[in-house]
Amino acid sequence: MQSYLDFEKPVADLEGKIAELKSLAAADQAVSIDEEVNRLSVRADEALVDIYRRLTPWQKTQVARHPQRPHFSDYVQALITEFTPLAGDRKFSEDPALQAGFGRFNGQSVAILGQEKGSSTETRLKHNFGMARPEGYRKAVRIMDMADRFNIPVIAFVDTAGAYPGIGAEERGQAEAIARSTEKCLELGVPNLAIIIGEGGSGGAIAIATANRVLMLENAIYSVISPEAGASILWRDAAKAQDAANNMKITATDLLGFGVIDGIIPEPAGGAHRHPTEVMNETRTAIAQFLAEFEGKTRLELREHRREKFLAIGSNLS
Repeated sequence: MQSYLDFEKPVADLEGKIAELKSLAAADQAVSIDEEVNRLSVRADEALVDIYRRLTPWQKTQVARHPQRPHFSDYVQALITEFTPLAGDRKFSEDPALQAGFGRFNGQSVAILGQEKGSSTETRLKHNFGMARPEGYRKAVRIMDMADRFNIPVIAFVDTAGAYPGIGAEERGQAEAIARSTEKCLELGVPNLAIIIGEGGSGGAIAIATANRVLMLENAIYSVISPEAGASILWRDAAKAQDAANNMKITATDLLGFGVIDGIIPEPAGGAHRHPTEVMNETRTAIAQFLAEFEGKTRLELREHRREKFLAIGSNLS
């Protein structure tokens, strides 16, 4: 069943009428509804295009968090063959929030990292809503070490509200683990690509997104802090999250202009949750282009490219 966001109410009403007509026709085969269904479908499509053409940053935040939006596991299933997940950081435990392993993309060996939010109550609890603990980032470092040793490109799918801020995580060195993971990204001698597929929140995202290329889905968000937390700090009121989102420059268009990201993967009207196959195809093309562009570069060239890219962020702003 399609889940609608508040601002999608006009579309929900039209598609609700279509469903009612189809239910009526199923009960009475003599009733012809084709013409009316077609008319309503056209209106619903037009309304959807119009709404998504004018999304505000807060509305994009809602789309990025949509419960039916494709997650890490969906991208792996659609794009990666022979995926073999690896578990544990060899220091403390396994962290289900951050998934990692090796597989093949179009036949080429790749290392895969990403936060998995889960798609049901049970899986969301299992994966801690995509908020990784220190052992998750230490596992990421372990996988990146292996990829570097065997000259295998690294692809990260970022989707987290941020690293887990619990007492246990802090006791086990959350900040240090994030810093080590970020450092490992920077020193890799193999190409690394990061794709923000939903939320890219704070250091929890940066830890695996410090890459040669950082791409964002059109309706994803990427920021140093969530709108709710930002509103709590600025106005002492989390209810002003909408105001924070509208002023924080967290959308793909804003961040491309600042040079924080390198490209935008388009989403059809209605978002990735309505058209997952189209989004997967666009993502496949983007990954293939990245691997082709960076093939043959030396380890020094890759490190220098990464260094120059991040040092240049903000340098073109007046």
